[in-house]
Amino acid sequence: MKKINWKRWFWTTLVIYLIGGMALYFLQDAVLFHPVTLNRQHSYNFPQPHKDISIPLTKEDTISLVDFASTDTVTRGVVLYFHGNKRNISWYAKYIPYFTRHGYQVLMIDYPGFGKSTGKLSEKKLYEWSLQVYKLAIKRFAADSIIIYGKSMGTGIAAQLASVRDCKRLMLETPYYDFPAVVSRYLPIYPVRWMLHYDLPTHQYIQQVEAPVTLFHGTSDGVVAYQNSKRLLPLLKPVDELVTIDGGSHNNLYDYPKMVQKLDSVLSL
Repeated sequence: MKKINWKRWFWTTLVIYLIGGMALYFLQDAVLFHPVTLNRQHSYNFPQPHKDISIPLTKEDTISLVDFASTDTVTRGVVLYFHGNKRNISWYAKYIPYFTRHGYQVLMIDYPGFGKSTGKLSEKKLYEWSLQVYKLAIKRFAADSIIIYGKSMGTGIAAQLASVRDCKRLMLETPYYDFPAVVSRYLPIYPVRWMLHYDLPTHQYIQQVEAPVTLFHGTSDGVVAYQNSKRLLPLLKPVDELVTIDGGSHNNLYDYPKMVQKLDSVLSL
């Protein structure tokens, strides 16, 4: 029987571990985010009434967002929608009718490098850009007519904005405790909390939000585990709530009547 060379096995494993760690550290943007860029001249073909808005900030940074008009007879307010970590506005526009039919205008932003937005992505910039969208909304609507909504990656951004600006309600779909909590589930062998350039600590921000908070999460979420919302639950105010969708996964919550009925109920307030 051939004797195992434990020394060689150890060093081979260590080298593989270190290479993997270096890849995670230096290539994490490519691992964490999956944007689809669009030409600046691209024209959106959404069925909903909308307006394409471009906000140049610097020579490198330009915010691209779409203003979806309310389809009700009266515009009751505005929803600031912060989407997930893939593609661009085009992928998430299918959710717009759930809000516009209740008389809400929707402002949906693309992050740096997503869609027609330009610039280098960073956590600081995500917060700065969300504030720019809020400033755009507050010119037309009072704070008590502004709903801040985040989906997946966008939940940390939405929570941070709601912690520093007044709003009618904060709504988070499939929220995470923080970014390291999501990544460590897939890479438990690495100290991801010290390796990631992104923290997005939803658990800190949510405690500073004065407006009512509603969380939506499916028990079978394979991307952001339901346990994240369970960890956030003790941090909520008495008026806040976690809406649990039994069997719901990461991208199909709107297929469940409970999700739509609760959303309709909140937007009707």
